Parts: sequence; C-alpha cells; structure tokens
Amino acid sequence: MTTTATSAAAEASVTEKAPVGRGMRFTSAAASYIDDRTSISGLVKELGRKIFPDHWSFMLGEVALYSFVVILLSGTFLTFFFDPSMTEIHYEGSYVPLKGVEMSAAMASTLDISFDIRGGLLMRQLHHWAALLFVASIGLHMLRVFFTGAFRKPREINWVIGFVLFILAMAEGFTGYSLPDDLLSGNGLRIIDGMLKGIPIVGTWISYLLFGGEFPGTEIVPRLFVLHIMLLPAILIATLGVHLLLMIINKHTQFAGPGRTNDNVVGVPVMPVFAAKAGGFFFVVFGVLVLIASFFSINAVWVYGPYDPSPVSAGTQPDWYIGFADGALRLVPPGWEFLLFGYTVSMNILVPLVVLGLFIVIVAIYPFIEAWVTGDQREHHIAQRPRNAPTRTAIGAAGVTFYAVMWAAASSDIMATHFHLTIEGITHALQALLFVGPVVAYFVAKRVCLALQKKDREIALHGFESGRIVRLPGGEYVEVHQPLSEYERWRLVSYDDYKPLMLRPNDQGKITTGMRLRAAFSRWFFEDRVSPPTRTELEQGEHH
Repeated sequence: MTTTATSAAAEASVTEKAPVGRGMRFTSAAASYIDDRTSISGLVKELGRKIFPDHWSFMLGEVALYSFVVILLSGTFLTFFFDPSMTEIHYEGSYVPLKGVEMSAAMASTLDISFDIRGGLLMRQLHHWAALLFVASIGLHMLRVFFTGAFRKPREINWVIGFVLFILAMAEGFTGYSLPDDLLSGNGLRIIDGMLKGIPIVGTWISYLLFGGEFPGTEIVPRLFVLHIMLLPAILIATLGVHLLLMIINKHTQFAGPGRTNDNVVGVPVMPVFAAKAGGFFFVVFGVLVLIASFFSINAVWVYGPYDPSPVSAGTQPDWYIGFADGALRLVPPGWEFLLFGYTVSMNILVPLVVLGLFIVIVAIYPFIEAWVTGDQREHHIAQRPRNAPTRTAIGAAGVTFYAVMWAAASSDIMATHFHLTIEGITHALQALLFVGPVVAYFVAKRVCLALQKKDREIALHGFESGRIVRLPGGEYVEVHQPLSEYERWRLVSYDDYKPLMLRPNDQGKITTGMRLRAAFSRWFFEDRVSPPTRTELEQGEHH
C-alpha cells in the first residue's frame, strides 16, 4: 500500500508540474524566437555589464529622465480631456466666479480638468511640477558636466546633444503653459508676438504665419498643441535616445581615486544592482512629485481668468526657465528704435535676440573652444575637481552670473512692489550688474580656486591639522598632523598640470596671427595655476 500511495503522489506531482513546465518551455521558445531575429540577448548582456559610478552627482541625470517619464504619463491623461480650440464659448462649469464669462474652449476645458474631471487638478499640477523639475535637473546636470570637465573628448558631441535637450525642454515648457489661453499665457504669447514683429522685413509675416492672423489670431493654441504633444516630444525622445546611447558607448566619467583610471570604471553593474537602485529611485522621484502636486498649487489659471489684453499689472512672469529672455528685454534702455528706408528697426528687440543667440551658441560649442585653446586631444574619463581647472570654473561662474542677472530682471516689477523700490532704480542696478557682475564673479571664482589648490597642496604634503600639540626634546612645541589615507591623497594630487601651448612655426616656417592668438588664449587659460606636489615632495612630507 505504501508503494501504491507513493506512485499516486508522484503522478499527482507530475500532473501539477506539467502546466508549469509547458509554460516555461513556451517562454523559452518565444525568447529564442525573438533573440534569433533581433540578437537582443547580446545587447542586454552588454548593457548588463556596463558599470555606473556611484557618486551622488550622477543622479541628476536620472532625475531628469524620471521626471520626463512622469511628464509623459500625466500628459497622456491630460490629452484625453483638453480641447485645443480658440472658439469663444460661455463657461458653464463648476467654478462659480467664472460662470457665464466668455472664454475660449481651451480655457474652459482647462477649468473642467481642474474642477470637474476626477483627478484632473492633481494631474495638471503633477504635469507642471514634473516639467519644472525636468528643466531644473537638466540644467544642474549640465553644470555638473561643465564644472567637472566631463564634456571633454570623446563627449563633445554628447554635450551638444544634451544642450539641445535643454533647449527642447524649455520649448516644451513654453508651449505647454501657453495652452490654457489664460491671462498669464496670453501675456507670454504677446511678448513672443512683439519679438517676432521686431525682426525687420520678415517679422510681421512670421507672426501672421504662427498666430494665423493678427494677434491673438485663431490658430495659435491648436498649433502649439500639435507642437507640444507630437512634434517636440518626438524630437526630444529621439534626442534623448541618442544621448543615452552615446553615454553607453563613451563610458561614464568618474572622480579620481585608487584604481580609477581612464580605462577602468569603478562602480556597480547595470544588472542587477544599478537596475534595482534606479527602479527604486524612480518611484522616489515619482512619489515626491505627487506629494508636491498634492500640497502645493501651481498655475491656478482660474485666479487670472481668460486672456484679455486690457488688464496690465505687476506679477505677470513666465516660468522661471524662460525668465532670462524676458529679463533681457526689460534691461534694454529706451529709445533704441529708428527708421531705415521706411521700416522701424527695433534695436531694443534685436540686441537681446543677438546677445541671447550668441550666449546659447557659445555654451553649445564650448567643448570645441576649450579643446582648440588647450590643444588637448586625449580621451578623458576622469572628472576634474572644479578647483583644478580655475579658468574654466571662473568662466562658468561668469556665465551663471550673466544668466542670473537676466533672470532676476524678469521679476523687476515684483521686487519693486514687494520691497517698495522704484522700477527705474532696480532696472539701472541690474543693467550695471549685467556687465560688472560676470567680471567680478570671474575673478572671485578664480582666486577661490587657486586658494583651494594651495590648501590641497599643503594638506597633501603635511596632512590634516589634528589640534594636538606636543613638545619636542629640544623644547620646541609643534602640532602633530594626521596622515592622509590612500584615497584622500589620491583625490588631492591625482590631476595633470597642463602647460600652455608652445608657439612654434608651421610647416612653412611662419607664425601666423591665428597661431599667436591661440597661444595667447592658451597662456590665459593656464595662467596662475598651482602645480600638484611631486612624488619627491610627498615622500619628504611623509618623512617629516
């Protein structure tokens, strides 16, 4: 009987496991079928072996990626309920103060999403906060890349692609907050209309083409809607894919440390460690954004009402990332218009457009400019400490100050009303800061970097001050210094002391003006640099 019972149990076990076995065989066959036709296993294996550094600053790029995913999810929800039409209707929704008010269908549908669609207001605010975080994290990520020199060969192209992503993100944000057709978005579009019409000869025609007639036209919201949900996201996703692909091909940068070289990345592999950490971090970002959207209101379009060109008051500003363009317009002195062949040339529009265009182009091509100045054609996979590249850090500080002054100018009316100051006084102060501020920031940042280099040299040679005083046999009192660990010493001394380019004749035996100019820029870039301690000096410091 025991044998019979055992056989029955075994048969039952086989019967229960058979479906599982068939399911596994089907899955295996399907995976083999797909792999035979796509060779995806090789790609997964390569990605799984990629090493990611574990420094916290590399998470800024992840925040940008995850916030973009949140934008796509929340934006898909909003697309189902938003009506991108400028047809005039009378609002009959739940928000009583605006009942019966004439407005566009776009504005009415925005109010319906906010008050009548379950979860609509949460999704609107989540979408807006995620967009702000997206642009902010891209900006901070690019600052990290710039100040650590992570844009150097072979990542120059990826820097340009990342900067294009930043511009696309700003364009996405602008087209997005212009869709509700409320007072704030209408004022922003009016500024764009004025800038377009300030372009000689073709400006008026470009404005008519964009707005579908005289401002505000009848087509601007539908056209912005197409740009916002279809064209710009498609370009952005494609650009993002290329950016991530180049990141994998070129390898990650990492900060200096024992065992970390241009050919050896120290960190964690994608599979399974980094993938698990990244998945958890995505839900952290998602959760924080939902929490912010739940408790902090943003873009309350019902407070301002539909667009009407007659009410003009202080407090109308674009989203922060577009503020620098608005501020540049506000800083232009009056009276810069003149007539030329019957056309009004608005220099108060053209000068900011040219200055901003040059600023954007210089930032985009900076890696190529620095490579030309330094003559450095080597590959770099070790991120620099900003203090060890003082001229570049000073240039970055000057650029950030230039941007910050224009950004502050966009809120000149807010500063005037809140601090009871004259708008003229604020404008004149910011006009002066626009020229003086970057110069001061350049010299201060460079002197701070050199001071930190001298401090690092002193610590590398003598160690950390311990605060412990001892008396030598001869009666002398000295402070005992704490020796450095291997990692700390590596971090302080592991960088190259580059030198300016030597001015030598070319193949024809001539020294051209371009060669002299390049040599002068090279001397300026490497001047006043503190050399790292040599091995002999380090050994003498250890002995001491």
